[in-house]
Amino acid sequence: MKFSKEDIYNALDSITAPGEGKSLVESKSIGNIVIFGNEVVVDVVISNPTLQAKKKVEVEIMKAIHDRVYQKIDVKVNVKVNAPAPEKKPSNLIKGKKIEGIQNIIAIASGKGGVGKSTITANLAITLSKMGFKVGVLDADVYGPSMPIMFDVADEKPIAITVDGRSKMKPIESYGVKLLSLGFFTQPDQAVIWRGPMASKALNQLIFDAEWGELDFMLIDLPPGTGDIHLSIVQAVPISGAVIVSTPQKIALADAKKGVAMFEQKNISVPVLGIVENMSYFTPAELPDNKYYIFGKDGARNLADDLKTAFLGEVPLVQSIREAGDVGHPVALQNDTPLEEAFINITKNLVTQLVKRNDDLPPTEVVKITTMAGCSAVNK
Repeated sequence: MKFSKEDIYNALDSITAPGEGKSLVESKSIGNIVIFGNEVVVDVVISNPTLQAKKKVEVEIMKAIHDRVYQKIDVKVNVKVNAPAPEKKPSNLIKGKKIEGIQNIIAIASGKGGVGKSTITANLAITLSKMGFKVGVLDADVYGPSMPIMFDVADEKPIAITVDGRSKMKPIESYGVKLLSLGFFTQPDQAVIWRGPMASKALNQLIFDAEWGELDFMLIDLPPGTGDIHLSIVQAVPISGAVIVSTPQKIALADAKKGVAMFEQKNISVPVLGIVENMSYFTPAELPDNKYYIFGKDGARNLADDLKTAFLGEVPLVQSIREAGDVGHPVALQNDTPLEEAFINITKNLVTQLVKRNDDLPPTEVVKITTMAGCSAVNK
């Protein structure tokens, strides 16, 4: 059977380059194709140095040629790794590759667990959607994903769809928000026991192997702390800005300050758009005019002043917020309530800071780690 280089290229256009989100042909990973009768030699260049990635590409190329061109072709694949060389100036940064169709990526972080970061993320997403924006949420809390419950889609499973000849995950959609979480791929009682590299690989798949479509905002719900997941995110995508969530409590503010310091570190340089204070005060239903500052007063507001960043707003400690999250119906879905107004004010302040950031600063760059030490600690 006769076949041409064009036939081979057409077959390889169906294969996604590892970590690229594009086909081998589209990403210009195919170096050369040589045909000798029924023998084909394919030279391919990839950026992922792992043995698993090399083997996967080799097997997929052979399968694509056999399935799409001719079963009896003798295929030989030469895989070469071409990791990007470190730039000399600055030595630790590279320009981030923008995710096609996503305009703004905002990281929601806390530094400390239990301050309601996921609740804030869910309600910000709902509010942005109600304002007419196209919104997606990436649940990056690998070890404790909660977004499927908060959006009432815990039993849903993303399906695979074909986009331009390549298989992609279709995010789950709820209340007008597109959503992906590791929680969709694990059992409710299953513990995720992964080291950092495995968690990072899973996140990259959720980001780059999904068909997000056109989004005005992608909100990334980060886990507590300043560890592997945070570093993986800033290495993977250019974050437009970060929002820090804290309670007014002194011990929570200390961790929130570390979260701000992480994003402001010189070799990360993600602008902090502002701080949200959650559980600011408690007002009993029977005493609507009373405010009890259980965790302290104005802690996050004062921290924002100290760090010269914006105070985006406060959310009271209200039972209905917890109840709404537990049943998968975030309180921001309510109309004409004080809680809806609180989240509208926070969201408006967030968008204002983002517009200012986009006007005043160049696009954020993705972090490139050039030493085994990674990013060092910062004193603030």
